[in-house]
Formats: sequence, structure tokens, C-alpha cells
Amino acid sequence: MSAVEKPVAGGMVEASGAEGAAEAVDPVEALLRAVRSGASFDIPKLLAALDPGQRRACLTGLRAMRREIRGDWSHEANRLAGALLVAGAGCHAGPAGAATWIGGRDFSGRSGSLHPALALVIEAQPVEWQTEVATRLAARPAPRWGWSFYPVVEAVVRRTGCAVPEDEPFVREWVEQKCGRSGARQTLADDLRADAFTPVLLPRVFELADIGELLSWRLGPRPGDAWAEAVAELAAGGPLDRADLIDRCLARLLRGGKPADQRLFVEVLLALAPTPEEYAARARDLVALLDGPSTVAGHAQGVLAGLDEAGLIEPELLGEASAVVLFRAEKKLVRAQLGWLEKAARRSPERAGAVVLAAAGAFGHADSGVQERALNVVARHRKAAGGAVLPELRHAAEALNPVHHPRATELFGAPVGGDDPDTGWNELLPPVPEPRPLGAPIALAAEVAEELSALLATQEPEVADFERVLDGLVRHAHCDRAALVEALEPVLRVYPWNGVGRWQDCEPRDVLFVAVAVAGQTPPHRLWDFLGGKGRSPLRGQDNTVHGHVLAARLEEAAWQVTATRPPYLLATPTDATGAVDAAVLVERLAGYQAAGVTPGQADLCAALLRVGPTVDGELIRAAETLTRPAGRWAAAWLRTGGVPAQPSERVLFAPGRGSRHGHGYGERWWEDLRRVAVAQPGIGAGPEGPGGERLAREFVALLDSTEPGMNRIRAQAQWNWQPSAHWAAMLPWHREELAARWLDWFASAADRDERGAGRLLPVLAEAGGPAGLALHLVLAYGLGARHTEDRTAAVDALLVLAARGHLDGALLGRELGVLVGCGAVKPTRLSPALALAAGTGAYGTVWSVLAPALPALLTGDQAVRGLGDLVALAADCARRTGARGPIEEVTATAAKGGSGRVVKEARALRDVLTDRG
Repeated sequence: MSAVEKPVAGGMVEASGAEGAAEAVDPVEALLRAVRSGASFDIPKLLAALDPGQRRACLTGLRAMRREIRGDWSHEANRLAGALLVAGAGCHAGPAGAATWIGGRDFSGRSGSLHPALALVIEAQPVEWQTEVATRLAARPAPRWGWSFYPVVEAVVRRTGCAVPEDEPFVREWVEQKCGRSGARQTLADDLRADAFTPVLLPRVFELADIGELLSWRLGPRPGDAWAEAVAELAAGGPLDRADLIDRCLARLLRGGKPADQRLFVEVLLALAPTPEEYAARARDLVALLDGPSTVAGHAQGVLAGLDEAGLIEPELLGEASAVVLFRAEKKLVRAQLGWLEKAARRSPERAGAVVLAAAGAFGHADSGVQERALNVVARHRKAAGGAVLPELRHAAEALNPVHHPRATELFGAPVGGDDPDTGWNELLPPVPEPRPLGAPIALAAEVAEELSALLATQEPEVADFERVLDGLVRHAHCDRAALVEALEPVLRVYPWNGVGRWQDCEPRDVLFVAVAVAGQTPPHRLWDFLGGKGRSPLRGQDNTVHGHVLAARLEEAAWQVTATRPPYLLATPTDATGAVDAAVLVERLAGYQAAGVTPGQADLCAALLRVGPTVDGELIRAAETLTRPAGRWAAAWLRTGGVPAQPSERVLFAPGRGSRHGHGYGERWWEDLRRVAVAQPGIGAGPEGPGGERLAREFVALLDSTEPGMNRIRAQAQWNWQPSAHWAAMLPWHREELAARWLDWFASAADRDERGAGRLLPVLAEAGGPAGLALHLVLAYGLGARHTEDRTAAVDALLVLAARGHLDGALLGRELGVLVGCGAVKPTRLSPALALAAGTGAYGTVWSVLAPALPALLTGDQAVRGLGDLVALAADCARRTGARGPIEEVTATAAKGGSGRVVKEARALRDVLTDRG
């Protein structure tokens, strides 16, 4: 029946005019119906029919619909979101309200987040309104998943001619638009020249961080189709000021940043090709760049050397530059600086005094070869420098390696260094780290909410923070659930729980699931059902790790307990930040459960047993045996027998070789090129059995399943989206050898695949409990040879902690390092600076205990390997300082070889130290 007809006797007649018109022309209802149906393209026309009052009236209904789709990511919800965005933008009379509506977080990332109809709605508004909205949107920060307001803002600016926004998100998106074009197009330089935004935005690009990766790509083979070339073209004959760009480029390099950024702006500087006069006017900036990344420092060093040769800079700058460069670790830069000094002295003999004093700055360099080169420069120009420089040269020579002392003594006419090696060395090791106590339980419900909020705002919360919050939720749900619900309410408003993503491992921040259960809120499963499938656990994704399953089991059980059994506390809450549970504390907690008649959850009890420390306290074990409930009897038996026994580690070589597929693309079947030393362990089977037949739950048994390198394990771990964390280590705080065996591939990849980040867990393993066997020493060896400096530094920390605790087997570590260097998994150029760093802390004896057993394998292999001479030189220094004696056959054989190669020369020095000669 039509909306404008109603039945009467005799048939249908047209409805009365007043009533029919009222139904037909209700524009507010018409707009809301269009929004509800997702008809976004109809909305601009419907908005045009509304007066300001009617638009305000629509906002109540629009806000209600917006609340409905929050957390719902279905296709229908996304379609409705697009219509809501368009309608809400047009219904806000004020530009501030409209910008807030358009920039809402719940619209971002949806398929209809910037519906084309939105541009029509904005265009229909007054110019001042449009300009204000564009300005406010341009100033909004970019979220992690992308900034989507660029099309709206760009359209307004180009249409109205208002000022171009210079906010970072807008500039970055403008750059991405320029670099993301496809199809037939003009060159990047021509595109930038034709764009009215370029004079305003291109200079701002020099201020952006993390832009190097994007701008390093070449868009095409034509000249001007790379960013550096395009900037140079515009500076040569376009709208940009060349001198300003050179200044901006140098300022950007001085500011520092990621290597990709620094490489990019060096390319831009090279493309701008400043003249010697332009560089000379900025010579002080170039000297400051010598302290930057090696790529930047190398360019600045070369330019300064050329300027010095042309006489365009003050002679004093040579000394200032040398003082910076000669302390750097990069030997290429140091050798180049010594070469610059050599040329300066030859070109102008009157500068010889300044040159030899500057070269003496390299006498304290960590590399003995660099010291020798500096000594050669000084020897060639000492006579021209005169006798006035001798006192300073003698003082500087005290920093030389003892192998150079005889020559320095002859050259400077006075004894340098002591007569005998230092045989009274006292090893300096860090204090043994004490586990940090977890502290008293959280006392107030409000504090639980505060710590939960802080945890949710942290990308990687600490073990102690997570465990305290989980324990606090359980405790306060037992004591006063109503007060806890009230305290949690503002936190749950800010952090609604939407389930674990399908490709995401369960993580500590999913403790929010327990908080939602405390509050009695039904978790919104719509997102999970959409991504993961109905009936699946909301805490377990498709590619969960075994550690993620353990965490999910604990959280699922706690979420049920806070509303059902409501235990007074958890058994598995650690007593210190490593995740360990003191045995006496566990017995006390179980006694409290028994007195209260509470049955512990299975996951909580299993987690507690795997965390409890070993004990030989007979009185404590007898106290545990007085417990009569099944959980208490199992814990008593666990303490008496020692729980899960340590697993033996077997050394295995994993070298699958190339299969039937050849010429695979980058990243595909990468394991075919591996030659990796790994560890196999048998696993614990079903685990130890309790007196009543109790067994660990399957999630916990899987933590200690058998492990052996193979294709299946490589493929499975490649699918995991998460790397090991301190929370994983806290699940087995007394089984670091087992953890090292199962995580070995991550540590190995840091060395043989140049991946980043695994090294940060080495100090965690070093501070954990349990035996330190083959697996732990092997992952430490990979860490010392890692590609990235921060991973090697973490490995050095772990090495020193193990040595301080008396858990380091230097012979085992040295032998494994020799094998890894021999098979190419670890490069001496990376190993040498790591061990030198350890020695520099005063741990020369520890480093010698590692290098001495490594030398036979190192010196019987390919002695042309880069960096091997540095390792032998470091071994000689450590042997001298610690008074080590006793010949090593391979060292003696290498020293007896002819030639003057670095390895042979350093082997001779080491031989002389070990045989107490020279």
C-alpha cells in the first residue's frame, strides 16, 4: 500500500493532503533511512533539503547508529560507516564538530572510510567552513595503520586556494602520492615542477623521519625519475632555492636518523653537487658530520680532504677532524684519515708537527694494525716535526699495544711501557644480578585499574606488570567485585575488548579479557566470528605459538574463575620478575587453598609447578607432604622429585642443501642455503606423573616437546608472527637450556640471516635458572656474531652475567665459535668487536678463556677470512694482560709461516706472549 493512500469504502482514494504531505516530506527520517541502508550517494541530495535545525536533529540518530557499529567489522557495518561519515559531516554546522566527526577513530581503516560522496558534502559548504575543516584534519596525527584524510584536504586546498598545510601527516602523504603513481606519466621531476604544492612541501620533506625507504626507490629509468635527481633538477632551474636546499640537507644529516634516511640525504647532497666554494663556506658543518654514520662521515671526510688540498679551509680543521675520526671503530675511515694526514705533511712540511701529533691520536685505537699504521706516519715525519713534539708523542705511545713498544722506544728515544707483562691481572666482572621481587599484591581496586590502563598503553609490558595485574583482578574479584567493576569502568570505555586477531598470538595485553569478564560484559564476538570463524576460542588465533596457547589457557581459566569459583589468589603468580615461584611461597598458597576449601584451576596449577624453584630443604618438603588435597599431594611429589628433569642436548648440523627447485625468488625456501649448528632434545613425553595420576595439561607439555632441526620446524616457526619474549621465558624460568634449544633458530638467524632483535633475550636466559649447557652456549655464540650491534651488545651482557655467576664454560663456547666461523654462520668481523667490548670492561680473562679454545679451529681454516687478524690480536692482548702461558700448536704453526700478512704478524705476537719471549 502506498504511503499516500488509505482505504475507504468503495476502494482506494488519495490520502488527505496534510497527512500525506507530512509522511512524504519528513526529510530527517528520509536521511536516517538512507544512512541505515548505506545509500551514501543519496545523502548529499538529502542533506541539501535540510535546514540547520533539521541537520542538528539528525545527529542524535546518527550517533546512536555509530555506537551500534563500534567493534563490528562486517561488510554491512563498513557500508553503514561510510554513510554515517558522509551524513555526520554534513549535519555539523560548525567546522570543529565536522572535523572531529570525520577524524573519528572508528571510521579509520574501514573500506568506506572516505566515501566519494564526502567530497560533495564538503564542497557544498561555505569556503571558510571547508578551509577550517581541512586545516583541522591536516593537523590530526597519523595512526599506525595509515593516514586517510589526504584526498579530502588536498581537494579543499586546490579548490579554494587556501594555505597549503605543512603538518607532517599531510607532507608524508603528499610524498607517498608522488611515489605511488603508476601507468603512463611524466617524470617525477616534471610532476613536482608542475605541482603548486612543491615549493611549500618539498623543503618540509627534509624534516621527516623514516622517509628514506620510500624515497630511495627509482620510479623509472628516465633522468629525473629518482627523488635525488628530481630535487637537483628543481634546484637548478625550478622554483626551489639551491643554497637553502644544501643547508637543509646538511642540517638533516647533522640531526641524524636511521641509516636509510642518512643514505637518502647523502644521495640528495651528491645530486645537488655543491661547489668547493659552497662546501668551504659550510666546512664546520662537514667536521660535525664526521661523528655521524659511516656513510655520512666518509662523504664529509672526502670533501674536507679535497678542500684542504685546494687550500680552501683553515689548516686547524685537519687536527679537529683527526681528533674525531681517529677514535672511530671503522678502520676504513681511520686509514683514510691517516692518509689525509700523510698527504698534508708531504705537501706542506711546515705542518709536520701538527700532523704527527694528530696521528698519535690513533695510538689508542683498539686495532693493533691501525696503531702500526699511525706509528708509520709518525716515523716518516718525526724529523721534520722537530724535537718539541717528542714529550707528547712519548705520552701518547703509552696507549700502544705492547707489541709496538720496542719500536716506539727506539723512535722516541725513551722507554715506552713496562719491562714485563702484567701478570697480576684482576678480572673485573659485573655483580651477580639479583632477581627483582614482584612486590606486595596490589592493595586497592583503583590501583588495579591504573596498572591495567598502563599495561594496555604499553607495547611490550614487563613480566612483573602483567602478573601483578592478573593477580590483582583475581584477588579483588574475590574480595569486592562491585568495587573492582566500578574502578574498571573508565578503563574498559577506553580499551574495548575485540578479541585476538586471527593471525595474532595471545599476548600479555589480552589480560583485558579477564577484566571484561570481571565487569560481566559479554565480549563482542562479531569481529572474532568474522575473522576466525564461529566457535573458536577468542584468545587463540590461527597461528598461535605454543607459548601463546599457554597464556591463553591461563587467561581463559582466570576469566571463568572471577565469575564462578572466585579464588582468593593465583598459585602461579611469580615471586620475582624472572617468572620464578619460590617453593615455600607455593606451599603456603596451597595450604591457604586447602584451608579455604578451594580447588585450584588446572592451568594455574600447571603454570605454578613449571615455575617453582628446586629445593633441598627437607623441612619444606615435609611441610608440603602434610597437604592432603590432590593439588597439594602433587606439588609435594613435584618438589621431592625435582619436577621436570633437565634434558640432554645433542649437537646437530642442519644443512638441507638445495632441493629440486632452483632459482627461487628472494625469501623463498631460504633454508636451502643454510648450514647451521643446532641442538636436538628428546622432550618430556607426557611429563612427570603425580601420585594420583595427574599430568600437565597439553598446552604446558607442548612447551617441552621434542625438538630437532628440520624442515617442518623451520616452516612452522616461519609462520609465527611473534618472536620469543621475556613472557615466554617466564613460563619456564628454571629451564633456560630447554628454552635455548627451542629458540635457537631465532638467535642463529641474527647471525646467518642478518635478522634483528633476538639478542635482547640473551641476558634474560643468562639470568634465568637451570643448567647452562650446549644449547645456551650455542645461542650465545650466535649472539656474539649477530649482524646488528644492539644484538651483539646484549650477547656481551649475557656473557658477562654467565661469567659472574660461574656458569660460563669458556672452552665450550670457544669450540662452538670456532665451528660456527668455520661453517660461515658467524663472521670474525662481527665477533671481534663483540669480544673486544667484553674485554674492554675488564673481563680479559673471560675473553681469553673463550678465544684460547677457539684459536685451533680458527687458524686451521681459511686464514684469508676478513677479521681473523683482529681476533688473533685481541687474543694476544688478553693473554698478555692475564699472564697466560703455554704454546698453542696452531698459533706456533701460523707464526712460522712466511709473509707479512695480518694474521701471521698477530700470531707471532701471540706466540711470543705465550712463550714469554720479546
